[in-house]
Amino acid sequence: MPRIAYVNGLYRDLRDACVNVEDRGYQFADGVYEVCEVRGARLVDFSRHMTRLQRSLRELRIAEPMPVAALAIIMREVVRRNRVTYGMVYLQVTRGVARRDHAFPPNPVKPSVVITAHALNYEKKQQIAATGIKVITLPENRWPRVDIKSVSLLPNVLAKQQAREEGAYEAWYVDRDGFITEGASSNAWIVTADGRAVTRSVDVGILAGITRAVLMDVMKALQISLEERPFTPEEAREAAEAFVTSATQVVMPVVAIDGQVVGNGQPGGITRRLREEFHRFSAFS
Repeated sequence: MPRIAYVNGLYRDLRDACVNVEDRGYQFADGVYEVCEVRGARLVDFSRHMTRLQRSLRELRIAEPMPVAALAIIMREVVRRNRVTYGMVYLQVTRGVARRDHAFPPNPVKPSVVITAHALNYEKKQQIAATGIKVITLPENRWPRVDIKSVSLLPNVLAKQQAREEGAYEAWYVDRDGFITEGASSNAWIVTADGRAVTRSVDVGILAGITRAVLMDVMKALQISLEERPFTPEEAREAAEAFVTSATQVVMPVVAIDGQVVGNGQPGGITRRLREEFHRFSAFS
């Protein structure tokens, strides 16, 4: 079955879907994106994702391309046309097409919108979660505004590739003060010996993850203590448990950091429970 993409008002076969070569997203990474989990053919936590999208657009002074209700209709239609029951839908908004110049176009241009969707292998994700993943740590080298979900992801790409080359699944960034910020495509968490979940505050240095925010609701309901504070790679390696969160990974156990086993080298009990309970607290649309 051919895959279908939405590009600037048209549903196209993925092989024929394209954008103008002078689209500023292509030439300057001048755009933002969101990724929503698809579960049971429905969008997970769509409203939260759209709130974050609107913030990212405001921070870059890009006009909203259309009302959120219209985006919802199109995203669901892309999911339907691609027959995705479990997977992800990707939404990208760029400033639009203009003559190449670093400054914003002198006259307003229409933002470009691209939406794609594809299925993920649920069984494979569950198998990975059952054994856990390995992560490495790398020096933070991204621009400071990582709170904006920008399409400028080259440092993340290089970090993820280095992780793969070292036999790991994810890379965690470490800032100049020696504290972990977040993963190349996820938020980073640890669980202390006395059962407290720890993750960095969104005040500086990380993206405000949607899965991260929902998980805090889960923790409150399950009466799991939460601390938003920095932690070092050393504390992470000596933690009882560790995990990452993202829209496509949900809650994914970490069993080794920089080659050192975390806890007993198996997904921890708190991590497993958070993963099992997560979607009870998610919003479906």
